[in-house]
Amino acid sequence: MDVLIAGVDEAGRGPLAGPVFAAAVILDPMQPIAGLADSKTLSANKRDKLAAIIKQNALSWCISHASVEEIDALNILQATLLAMQRAINGLSIQPNEALIDGNRLPVLPMPAQAIIKGDSKVKAISAASILAKVARDNLMDGYHERYPNFAFHLHKGYGTRQHLAEIEKFGFLDIHRKTFNPVKSLIAKNQLRQSD
Repeated sequence: MDVLIAGVDEAGRGPLAGPVFAAAVILDPMQPIAGLADSKTLSANKRDKLAAIIKQNALSWCISHASVEEIDALNILQATLLAMQRAINGLSIQPNEALIDGNRLPVLPMPAQAIIKGDSKVKAISAASILAKVARDNLMDGYHERYPNFAFHLHKGYGTRQHLAEIEKFGFLDIHRKTFNPVKSLIAKNQLRQSD
């Protein structure tokens, strides 16, 4: 009986908008996938191609997320761990061990270890980082269509100069994280204005 190891990673801890995503992947040792790497080092095109191959060849994979409301209620770290927990629990095959990118572990029913920079060291974590990033980027592209004043397809919800200018001009949306600045200070400013 082979030891089944799941790699787990997240995407979207830092942005000002949208859910945080996590993916868990159990790779098939009989079907190695060439080119797996930390998703941040790959082009969008390469990530999309690899995501399709991972979904086809992995023994099991699951992508999950924690919502903006959960991020604001729990804080980003706890919401990220929750998304990771959901991704692992959603696997069709439960692994014997989970390898998690980073330095914190979600509460899991199996042994787990946190690996700093795991997405560049462990193939299964690289695969998870690719699935989580592609899923989140696809959602951001959809947000751009829904909110054309915001270039979510370009900045992906991160606090770039362009995104900050958009918030300044058009206000914040229901998909913005209310506990993240500058959204948090905008809300406080608006509340002060209303109480004057």
